[in-house]
Amino acid sequence: MVADMDPISTGPVYIVFDRAFGGGLNQVSVDTVFHPRLNAVSLEFRHEFVTYRQFWDETARRHFITALEHYNADFEERNLINRQRQTRNVYGRVNGRLEWQTARFTATHVSHPVIELGYRFRENAPFFTALMRSARSEEAHGSGLGQTESRQIRMSFTRAQAADLARIFDQTFLMGLVDMHGVQRPAAAPSRWDDFDDSRDPDGFGDFHYFDDFNDEQEG
Repeated sequence: MVADMDPISTGPVYIVFDRAFGGGLNQVSVDTVFHPRLNAVSLEFRHEFVTYRQFWDETARRHFITALEHYNADFEERNLINRQRQTRNVYGRVNGRLEWQTARFTATHVSHPVIELGYRFRENAPFFTALMRSARSEEAHGSGLGQTESRQIRMSFTRAQAADLARIFDQTFLMGLVDMHGVQRPAAAPSRWDDFDDSRDPDGFGDFHYFDDFNDEQEG
């Protein structure tokens, strides 16, 4: 606990999810909330008809920021590899806490999933990713609820989106909010997909190119 204070809204961020139906990507606004008593930031969103609160403690937030720095360096140096088996979990993993409800008035399930940090190419563009693995829920004593499994969810970020979340995750920023007794930050603007080379069309969806290896050989 960093302060005996009620949760503080830190505004929305934009995150890209895989579409549940029809494939493709779906950019959505996700609420973020700082919980001073827990020293944790929650990401609150609805995905595939389920409401989630994904908590990031200080250790996990710090790891996210460090992983993003490594990703940005690999991005700038064109070291990203478009092979799923080689790009999963390249920046480590953290332990999370997840709460979810299938309907507004149902009981809340709690699990502690592993979240793998890495990147993935989608639509020929690279995204920084946080892959939350499925995990068994805690037993809710006295509630009559049996154990269930939380879903695996991949959260993808453009570099701008990830940087926006990293600013919220920064402990100094959060302590500043505590000092100001709950000042809210402004909403972020939606981001386009990251352009991995220098080409960009007016809509931000140009002919992206990627590098399949750590050399300068470029695929079409």
